[in-house]
Amino acid sequence: MKKLCRVYHQGINVNNPQLSIVHRLPRRYRWASGRTGVQVEPIPDPEAQGAADRLIGLTLLSQRGESAWQVMRDMYLSLQEMPVACAIVALDGEPCLFVDPEDESTVMCRLKNDGVAIAEPIAAHAFL
Repeated sequence: MKKLCRVYHQGINVNNPQLSIVHRLPRRYRWASGRTGVQVEPIPDPEAQGAADRLIGLTLLSQRGESAWQVMRDMYLSLQEMPVACAIVALDGEPCLFVDPEDESTVMCRLKNDGVAIAEPIAAHAFL
């Protein structure tokens, strides 16, 4: 029987999605040809592509390695309860959750309700 390994930092279980921070990747992606659900590629000009081809990627800022994969699997399972079409794909060796842009608001609301923090860019002009 395989034992589950939990990572603790100062007595806190960091595999818990409630202690996770998610960041929206700045680029748009699409499924690689013939690799739907398995591999993505950046879209060179997102404005030139049809909406059906675009994906939004979410990555974890708070975890890396196996801990990140476990948290992503937990988030994926949470989204499957809705259901929202999504997939976990490795990007630069780390797990990323890819969703349709039309589902972005739904996904962000669900993750926030699950206690996941969402990192948002801050515009400099907002403070002027």
